[in-house]
Amino acid sequence: MGYELKTKQNDRSVIEFIEEVESEKKKEDAYRLLDIFTETSGYEAKMWGTSIIGFGSYHYKYPTGHEGDAPLVGFSPRKVRHSLYFATGDEKRAELLEQLGKHKSGKACVYVNKLEDIDTDVLKELIRQSITFLKQTYPDA
Repeated sequence: MGYELKTKQNDRSVIEFIEEVESEKKKEDAYRLLDIFTETSGYEAKMWGTSIIGFGSYHYKYPTGHEGDAPLVGFSPRKVRHSLYFATGDEKRAELLEQLGKHKSGKACVYVNKLEDIDTDVLKELIRQSITFLKQTYPDA
């Protein structure tokens, strides 16, 4: 009875998911994020679980034996704020977050109220940095 990862890549339409976002402003931001992440990452957007839009993927394995697949980067247009997903454990992440603009950050997530609050050039750098870091850490990514 292994641990079952809930957030798996699936074939749900990213556009349909964004269209379900209630707030017009959030929806508009979600489409801009979709463009920024797609262009910057070079990967096609895929749904992960029910609410994460992910780009690329990598397979991780922890010393505990726990392993799974996750998107290299991603975002989710949540009701209150957007959740942005970048690699953790990278020193440059904190440095870049200081330049990002108005946000809150948790362990794996960076929370942004609206895109006007942040510097999109720094966002692009975070996306690139995250992908580079994960590909170095997990060479099969």
